[in-house]
Amino acid sequence: MLADNPPAAEMHAVADLTVRRAQEGDATAFEQLYRDNVGRVHALCLRLCGDSNRAEELTQDVFVRAWERLGSFQGKSAFSTWLHRLAVNVVLGERRSEGVRVHRIFTTDAPEVYETPTRAPDPGAAMDLERAIALLPPGARAVFVLHDVEGYKHEEIASMHGSAVGTCKAQLHRARRLLREALGR
Repeated sequence: MLADNPPAAEMHAVADLTVRRAQEGDATAFEQLYRDNVGRVHALCLRLCGDSNRAEELTQDVFVRAWERLGSFQGKSAFSTWLHRLAVNVVLGERRSEGVRVHRIFTTDAPEVYETPTRAPDPGAAMDLERAIALLPPGARAVFVLHDVEGYKHEEIASMHGSAVGTCKAQLHRARRLLREALGR
């Protein structure tokens, strides 16, 4: 009698075969990898950028880069882990390039211009956590998601952002404070 759920080892073997076929140029295999991972990648992009339209674009960028770099996947970790890291790098890289463009166009001696304005909390409105995270300033949101949601260490986040560990810790503290305020706690 066949089991309804195949054992984990069997599922990993099928996934590994699908990755190998995709690395050999099999578009159908890559489509399967896309279907298996698109939801998780989109959720990560959405949490990191806070905008659903932008998250859709970033998700597509992640899979385009995955197709281009599939040959560099060596199988030392699960494909989903490799893809997750690629997604984080795509979102953070996009944020860095946007920041460079904004700073080239808008130079100011008042850095508060770039801050998200704080809003007075509406005690009658209930706000869910995902919405509160989406409203965080981009830097604080990225550090919060990477540290508290995805489990990265401060050193890893600092390396990804190209910033100091202390800056990441300050951003995390700020994100948590803003979330407490937004959620009325």
